[in-house]
Amino acid sequence: MIKYLGSKRTLVPLLSALAQASGARTALDLFTGTTRVAQAFKRQGITVSAVDLASYSEVFARTWITIDADKANQSELTAALADLNSTAGEPGYFTKTFCEDARYFQPKNGAKIDAIRNRIENEFRDSPMYYPLLTSLILASDRVDSTTGLQMAFLKSWASRSFNSLELRDPSLIAGQGFAYRGDALELAANLPATDLAYLDPPYNQHRYFANYHIWETLVRWDSPDSYGIANKRLDVRDPETKSAFNSKREFRNSIEKLITDVRAETLVLSYNNESWLTKDDLIAMCEPRGAVQLIEVDFKRYVGAQIGIFNQAGKKVGVPQHQRNLEYLVLVGEKSTVAKMAKVTNL
Repeated sequence: MIKYLGSKRTLVPLLSALAQASGARTALDLFTGTTRVAQAFKRQGITVSAVDLASYSEVFARTWITIDADKANQSELTAALADLNSTAGEPGYFTKTFCEDARYFQPKNGAKIDAIRNRIENEFRDSPMYYPLLTSLILASDRVDSTTGLQMAFLKSWASRSFNSLELRDPSLIAGQGFAYRGDALELAANLPATDLAYLDPPYNQHRYFANYHIWETLVRWDSPDSYGIANKRLDVRDPETKSAFNSKREFRNSIEKLITDVRAETLVLSYNNESWLTKDDLIAMCEPRGAVQLIEVDFKRYVGAQIGIFNQAGKKVGVPQHQRNLEYLVLVGEKSTVAKMAKVTNL
């Protein structure tokens, strides 16, 4: 799985236990990101709908959520991966933009990414293998990058992993049913099919995923956009259309309140944390009209970039983090007996 700010990797066992305790047969992951939580639900036999605005997230969802591993042609995927791995590197837009003008990847790997991405687009665009191959390429690229995870900047010196050679691997498809939707959660929530359980993990601050992971957006869209700045971000990062209401302190409260009201689910699990714009009392008050509410607090290690210090664009350290841990809130909302069963898995 790619390095991802806000990843719920350490919370997946707890979220899985909560889903099981809820008795859900259908679930919605409304800000699915890497689809890590949606994958966990699907492995439990739950039919999952994964939603996100990011292009790369849709690729992940169409790989791990919509494809049923029991019905996929695994031998065809294995053969395609082996064939693509043998592709000779050919420098293009990706190499120039992200390896020469910037230093996210070693040029040898950039040339390989260019060549493989062109082949995927030209040879597999109408194939069931298209999304799994794109997923494999993103994961392979992430394993040889030279960042702390965010693509707002690259490391001053090459990361040791960046010297490794790019290698596509099997993305490990998952058996079961699921659906993928790409779009704005605020626009989709009220119109998606009703589910037993909904998991909401909205952005909590001004940092935008479109800017943080602009390279994955470009790798998926393959549109050779104009770029700007040392980080060579896509020019459309500046467009108002790429900004979310959840990244605005002024708009956030009304947006999250609307989402909590609109989402069509019997039981709701909402992620939030104590570094964000609302207090836990705010969240509880917003959720109470939907039913019984229970709050779980989980001690959480902060993102690695927030632990190593603050650097300017020249790579000089200009600040130190104030703390290395925070509290993650999980707000459970729904029918009283269901919420009580879910709360028991945390020994509350």
